[in-house]
Amino acid sequence: MAVFEPEAELATLDIEELGGEVAGRSPWALAGRRLLHNKLAIAAAVVFVLIVAVSFAAPLYARHIAHTDAFTSNLSGTFRLHGKTIQVIQQGTGKLGLGETPVAPTWHAKYFLGADSQGRDVATRVLYGGRASLEIGIGSAVLASVLAVVFGLIAGFFGGWTDALLSRLMDLIWAFPVYLLAISLATVLLTAPNGLRIGFVHLNASSLWIPLGIIGVIYVPYVFRPIRGQVLSLREREFVEAAIAQGASNLRLIFSEVLPNVASTVIVLLPLMIATTILTESALSYLSIGVQPPKASWGTIIEDGQGLLYTRPWVAIAPGIMIVLTVLALNVLGDGLRDALDPRSKLRMKG
Repeated sequence: MAVFEPEAELATLDIEELGGEVAGRSPWALAGRRLLHNKLAIAAAVVFVLIVAVSFAAPLYARHIAHTDAFTSNLSGTFRLHGKTIQVIQQGTGKLGLGETPVAPTWHAKYFLGADSQGRDVATRVLYGGRASLEIGIGSAVLASVLAVVFGLIAGFFGGWTDALLSRLMDLIWAFPVYLLAISLATVLLTAPNGLRIGFVHLNASSLWIPLGIIGVIYVPYVFRPIRGQVLSLREREFVEAAIAQGASNLRLIFSEVLPNVASTVIVLLPLMIATTILTESALSYLSIGVQPPKASWGTIIEDGQGLLYTRPWVAIAPGIMIVLTVLALNVLGDGLRDALDPRSKLRMKG
């Protein structure tokens, strides 16, 4: 039977792990040291940073290494490899020579992962697709977190009808299946005759702001609920009551007493939300209602490679691998941040 160790022993966790060097250090400094001692989380962070860096270097790769345009059809193009001229789109290899097949991966600078059905370099498109997927994923996660923090602070701190109104609004969004709501919003916005106009801001159908905004809005309740619950708990704590007794205003209470205590929750949730929003964006783009041509994302590239799975599987496999690595790294990093910011959540157990 497993039993938890006493809380007194858990209180010495920092001293045991950090060699007693905790005197005079802030909680954020201690959390940073705990994170640096978590090799798996650091490795995940390095993987994610590398993916971001490589994806945003897509223009450099296309211009100086692949020497190709990732968005222009190249059906009749040729290139040189080992002194031979090779057609990008090759005639079928069967007895009748029917059909056309893109060139296979060369594992060299040009067409490293082969070409797609339009003769475009797959490796270059994967990098550009990662750039779009990461921009939308990170942007929508940040948008959802900011809105959730604002609404959560207001609802949890003021309570009453304010809390009831905001909570019911979040419940309404939560009640819809995520992808059904995203598909409905995307269909309406993408089929608008003149794009989307908000005041003086005009967005056309190919703008990345449309999927970013849609995904950001539908995931607000997922962050709102834990933030609101934590604010409700903090509002009754002694240090908040002491600040009220000293005459602190509501704004000061929210920004000086409550917000710093929910910041760690937001930091832990952010990488997990980025992973979720990247998956959502890829699914919407695969269904052709996310990133619109001529732009590309990992989801659109997988959709492009669906018809080439038997002949050129790397068209779909490459972006799939990038999605898996990115989401896995973000989830491991999120777990590491949670352990670093709240060491008591990682209780030791005796068998």
